[in-house]
Amino acid sequence: SIFLKEIKAVDISGGEAQKIAIARSLYKNAPIIILDEPTSALDPIAESKVYTNFNDIENKTAIYISHRLSSCRFCKDIIVFNEGNLIQRGSHENLLSDQNNKYYELWNAQTQYYLS
Repeated sequence: SIFLKEIKAVDISGGEAQKIAIARSLYKNAPIIILDEPTSALDPIAESKVYTNFNDIENKTAIYISHRLSSCRFCKDIIVFNEGNLIQRGSHENLLSDQNNKYYELWNAQTQYYLS
């Protein structure tokens, strides 16, 4: 039929899909961006580029939800939840200064594998 068009599809990886989703959220002219685990499918180099360029976002509020605490290094305000309750809030440096808190415990649980 002359009404049918040939459509060529390309399968993209999870990381490529995440990069597209991040680009779309930044391109959209919304004042608030909510990113839920935006780097979970990215390789370490792509993840690093996202963190490096994230500070260049201007005139937007970004809410970044992650279990990867390395992503917290560039955040101005970190909110820590435990069992559905807000238990801590502050900067990365502030939260790490108290060795008896959940953020410190989580940070050290993740970083121990990078230090050896």
